[in-house]
Amino acid sequence: MRAFQEGAASPERVRAVLGPRIAAAYAETLADGVAERARAQAAAHGARILGLWEADYPEALRHLTDPPLVLYVRGALPPYEQSVAIVGTRRASPWAKAWTRRTARALAEAGVAVISGLARGIDTEAHAGALEGGGLTVGVLGSGLDRIYPRENQALAERVTLVSELPFGEPPRPEYFPRRNRVVAALARAVLVVEAPPKSGALITAALALELGREVLAVPGRPTDPGAAGPNRLIQEGAGLVTNAAEVLEALNLAPTPALRPELTEAEARLYAALRAAGEALPDELAEELQLTAGEVLAGLAALELKGLAQALPGGRYAAV
Repeated sequence: MRAFQEGAASPERVRAVLGPRIAAAYAETLADGVAERARAQAAAHGARILGLWEADYPEALRHLTDPPLVLYVRGALPPYEQSVAIVGTRRASPWAKAWTRRTARALAEAGVAVISGLARGIDTEAHAGALEGGGLTVGVLGSGLDRIYPRENQALAERVTLVSELPFGEPPRPEYFPRRNRVVAALARAVLVVEAPPKSGALITAALALELGREVLAVPGRPTDPGAAGPNRLIQEGAGLVTNAAEVLEALNLAPTPALRPELTEAEARLYAALRAAGEALPDELAEELQLTAGEVLAGLAALELKGLAQALPGGRYAAV
């Protein structure tokens, strides 16, 4: 697909390789400056736009029957082979939240990226646990990247990679979430269902994963718990039963590796190393230590925040994640 790098492909070439539907969408993005304006808007939000015809478009999504024609991405995307989606109910029980956070943290520490939907409940704990483990985590949205839902996850969203097929300004709508679920399922090597009542969207994600040939794993629960109905049924139907992160790794035949990290420039790596050594610091302190200007440090800290490696604290201080 190298022929489809930005600026390298003609509409005729796209039509010959990918068909008339995608070629029409490609031609539309080139017309009247639409593509340039969209890319400028994305860049203003620290994001980029990937077209289906471009080389950097995630290969795992190309095999969907209806792949997103364009994808809005803010942050680094992990390799499909080292990614697990963790999904479940928004109304999760305390034990399920604690289990999810602990397991996501352990998976991240073992080098596995965690993908979820940034929703309340299980999704939130999955992202938070992965960040605690120092790994990559991807939130797939049912809205534009600038319309975070739920709003209480705004701070969390600033620390994870965000992905959406919806343009900026698009609010969350019920019909968008099933489409969001197919992207979650496609980006991950396996889908792990923690707690899900019979009509949960997590079960839709699991069904889509099976259609795509992905592994489906589930955490067993007590028969009397409403949230256990979905995972228990999945296990009855052949899903892999797991109770901890080690069993997830074993089910996927993955050996623990150092936690996945976003790629850093040399300057970002120096800044991140200094921040980790200090625990937390003011930008002026980092500037003095590294012999950088305040502007260079602030720009570097902003980049580290977007990559989920730094967090702004009260009082203007920053901490490494």
